[in-house]
Amino acid sequence: MNNADPAQIVTLTHPAAHVALITLNSPPANTLSRAVRERIIEITAGLHRDPEIRCLVLTGTGGTFTAGADLREDMGLTGDRIDEFLTGFDGVLHALEDFRAPVIAAVNGAAAGGGLELALACDIRIATAGAFFIASGVNVGLIASFWRLARVVGLGPAKEILLTGDRYPAERALRWGLVTEVHPPGELLPAALAKARRIASRPPLSVEAAKACAALAPGLTREQAAALQAEKFHAMVATDDHREAVDAFLSGRAGRYRRR
Repeated sequence: MNNADPAQIVTLTHPAAHVALITLNSPPANTLSRAVRERIIEITAGLHRDPEIRCLVLTGTGGTFTAGADLREDMGLTGDRIDEFLTGFDGVLHALEDFRAPVIAAVNGAAAGGGLELALACDIRIATAGAFFIASGVNVGLIASFWRLARVVGLGPAKEILLTGDRYPAERALRWGLVTEVHPPGELLPAALAKARRIASRPPLSVEAAKACAALAPGLTREQAAALQAEKFHAMVATDDHREAVDAFLSGRAGRYRRR
């Protein structure tokens, strides 16, 4: 499907209220070609501007989440072309990391190389029992994934994954915190969508602030964290959504939030 319409190889659906689903649909590898990366950036930019979207799920088709960059397309890069490739690849990772609402990676199979990076750029990762993860940089004489991987699983596990280039199954990923849940294949996407619906049912301004602050947390001192907490707490207390959330909780009903 390398020459297929980008709208066919990366699809967007809305499986529930306030939830968007991006599916990588170029099996068997679901490679992150230039067209695929640009399509993901285009979709997320549109969703970012849509106030109705409160959670995004990303998954693949077949037995692969994504095998990463298309080596045939990107082989033999030199000089400025290397910088162009890195900037372009960073673009899709930043599009997910900086997305206004939470992003859930439903890892349905292999997440290798750039596929591991793509999963790491998401806020939450859950996997099917047959999924596996490979930091394949050293396998092809390159380097990648060290910054995000170490932040997610810690330095010790990250070094093992990075230096061996080995294949790590979902159960090991679960023990290391690379994923938070492992499901049978047929239950993965329903579980991801159930989690997305749960997130989407919370006050969106509060959820978005929590995502943004958590991303900053590793680099903050205790004093900086306390100041940020106070700033966001004051801002949230002043919202109609906070008052609605408290009333809904006390009344035992679902909240109706208007992002104000």
